[in-house]
Amino acid sequence: MQNLWNDSEAEKLVSDYAAKGVSRDLALRVYTTRLLGGEPRLVLHGGGNTSLKTKAKDILGQEWDVLCVKGSGWDMAVIEPAGLPAVKMDALLAARKLDSLSDEDMVALQRANLIDPYAPNPSIETLLHAFLPHKYVDHTHSTAILALVDQKESEALCREVFGKRLGFVPYIKPGFDLAKVAADIYDADPSVQGLILDKHGIFTFADDAKEAYSLMIEFVTMAEEHVAKQGRQPFVSVALPAALAKPAEISPYLRGAVAVDHGEGRFDRMVSDFRTSPKILDFVNAETVEELAKRGVSTPDLSIRIKTGPMVLPAPEAGKLDEYAGIIRERVAEFANRYTEYFRTNDARDDVKRTMLDPMPRLTLVRGLGLFGHGRSLKEAKIAADVGEMLIEAVTGAESIGSFHPLALSDLFELEYWSLEQAKLASLKPKPLSGQVMLITGGAGAIGAATAKLFASQGAHVVVVDLDAAQAEATAKEAGNSSIGVGADVTDPAQVRGAFDRAVAVYGGVDIVISNAGAAWQGRIGELDDATLRKSFELNFFAHQSVASNAVRIFRMQRTGGVLLFNTSKQAVNPGKNFGAYGLPKAATLFLCRQYALDYGSEGIRSNAVNADRIRSGLLTDEMIASRAKARGVSEKEYMSGNLLGLEVRAEDVAQAFLHQALAERTTANVTTVDGGNIEAALR
Repeated sequence: MQNLWNDSEAEKLVSDYAAKGVSRDLALRVYTTRLLGGEPRLVLHGGGNTSLKTKAKDILGQEWDVLCVKGSGWDMAVIEPAGLPAVKMDALLAARKLDSLSDEDMVALQRANLIDPYAPNPSIETLLHAFLPHKYVDHTHSTAILALVDQKESEALCREVFGKRLGFVPYIKPGFDLAKVAADIYDADPSVQGLILDKHGIFTFADDAKEAYSLMIEFVTMAEEHVAKQGRQPFVSVALPAALAKPAEISPYLRGAVAVDHGEGRFDRMVSDFRTSPKILDFVNAETVEELAKRGVSTPDLSIRIKTGPMVLPAPEAGKLDEYAGIIRERVAEFANRYTEYFRTNDARDDVKRTMLDPMPRLTLVRGLGLFGHGRSLKEAKIAADVGEMLIEAVTGAESIGSFHPLALSDLFELEYWSLEQAKLASLKPKPLSGQVMLITGGAGAIGAATAKLFASQGAHVVVVDLDAAQAEATAKEAGNSSIGVGADVTDPAQVRGAFDRAVAVYGGVDIVISNAGAAWQGRIGELDDATLRKSFELNFFAHQSVASNAVRIFRMQRTGGVLLFNTSKQAVNPGKNFGAYGLPKAATLFLCRQYALDYGSEGIRSNAVNADRIRSGLLTDEMIASRAKARGVSEKEYMSGNLLGLEVRAEDVAQAFLHQALAERTTANVTTVDGGNIEAALR
């Protein structure tokens, strides 16, 4: 592994932080923490931790000896000084004299001695950092180190590779007990330059930031070289079908199968992130992959991300997707049953009250294709996929020099169901649309943009589809929540299919589809040329059918219901003079909405419409507003607020109506009117 320390970069960071009142020692701590955190083979997504022993002043100006240690929620790759909260050393060192200390009391002790009471919780391994005497302490979960420690004879192997340069600590759950044992092992031989934690990772330490970091890189490199020198090709591949289905062809089936079914048509959905590479394929195609997947994870921290390990699916044969969909559901049920039994067996060992997490996999290995990470957000899905790649690297290394023998599942349970982690999860309140994917056409227009922004704020990932690709991307970026923009002409069925394919490729599927694109043409109906009328029908009716049929195709693959929403306009029920070219296809779209409700309601697919009027947008331009106001002999303001409430209706009001329809679990074939009150357009 390459040592990335750069003197000029380190000194620049020291100089930059000095201007902000940050000490040289803390600036260098930030620098090496970022170096470690930026290498996924060392640290992933909140894993690992570092510390610095220094001095700090409290709000009264009193100076204390402190430990600046990585705080909960901070990513080492992008850490700032605030991510290393200072804890008073005296209290931490005094804890070593205790015979026992619960996790809750340990956290309370650490928080009670923070210099800044608003700082994040210090790492669970704070006491271990404190009990070691060195100024700089670094801890990672190196995949190469894990290849050595995930063996039956791990201690002997580590002695062979590192000699007496590293102490060896048997596995103990992170916390007070581990800190005491690790410190005792160090005290027994203070000449060691680091500690190996069995089934867990590695610590290195020194009184210099560069030296502590360099030791980490040196020892990891030694492990890598041992694996490379002693390793063999660990896997024999299974035979694969002559023709494989594509990842996007199975994604909706898989995504639907891992959704948590609460009954009565309610699901907790997840999005998926697909990965593949030669390394991934070597692993997922191995004859032994199913057995390896059941052994556990390479380091206990991964259980928080991917539970007890991945689910494995056979290779999908092209042209046999219906049969494969059944296999997916069988495998998911097997995984869920096995996880439930794992929980029940281990939970029964004591009287601690625990709440079982959902039993669905967070990582799926598919022979012939690659891996899928699953999560309640795209970020979570990507984290699971990242973890999957590093798990594969660690297991491959372990198998190449011996046999992958990770921590027993009974011990893994203690960390996955750690009381503090349970409390953290219980406090999380998911947003109403968390885990769901919404696709909207005409998404860069006034109504589309307002709707995209609102749905994203409620937890949905949004696919903004618009004729203007650049505007679609800009709207998606503004909406946030990892939304994407797609350029497409909705009157072209191939482009509509492409937009849905893009949604599946990025998120795994779609749950809510808002068919919103439209445009108006004017003229007396008897004098309207056929080309104009047909053009309007292509956009204002047939495009809605194309969008809806693609949505239903994916909904039915997922088998978790789905929501179809149409923008039908007031013209569908209350035609305007000279607006027949627009009103006629909109009236047909209103009945299209109801036909979908009738035909697919039994499959949990809801179909509703929003009937909006006089919304400032690309359709109702300033020029058109002026024209219509003049034709009616009123001011533009009077025209826009010419309703029972006397209020102009905004795009945001239409967005709220769409959101209501999306969340109304017992409503279908409904039309919601958003026009401020127009009795002629009232349906009933």
